[in-house]
Amino acid sequence: MAADEFLADPAELAAKLGRSADDPKLLAALRSATRRFRGQVGHRVTLVTDDTVTLDGNGRESLLLPVWPTTAVTRVTLDGTELTEGSDYSWSESGMLRRLGFLYWPDRLRCLQVIYSHGWDGLDNVPEDIQEVVLERAEAAFTIPVGVQSKAVGGQSVTFGAQAASGATEAWVSAVNRYKVRTGGDA
Repeated sequence: MAADEFLADPAELAAKLGRSADDPKLLAALRSATRRFRGQVGHRVTLVTDDTVTLDGNGRESLLLPVWPTTAVTRVTLDGTELTEGSDYSWSESGMLRRLGFLYWPDRLRCLQVIYSHGWDGLDNVPEDIQEVVLERAEAAFTIPVGVQSKAVGGQSVTFGAQAASGATEAWVSAVNRYKVRTGGDA
């Protein structure tokens, strides 16, 4: 099992469900929830090193890199010319790339190429709200039969709403919106 295969700890899900942490059905549910979250935010969430992106200039002093947290900016080129960190640009962990020297990024499409590293290194560093919604989604996938809206056994009846079945809870939507890839319009 790869270190970044899951966005939540299988042992934590196992404890919630009273199962073994190596239960294949449990791991499949957690893998599915992780894939769904990554798909909806548009990136791995865990650490990616030396990712290359081509960006549009915005005519402003600062622009946002698509994914945060930014852990390193290795190279920035503007129209093919390499810029120097500290004199031409600076960057922040929040993914802000700022032009220095009272200059602005040009207002042109595809004029910047940035090589940078981003994401959280290791499961222990993945934000708790991501871990929580992935665990909730995995638990729902594990316990709710696909397509079931209501079930009666003996004198007990249980109904699952569309939110529980689809994973689109308020917490899920909030986490996806917080961590999704940022576009040029987000700056």
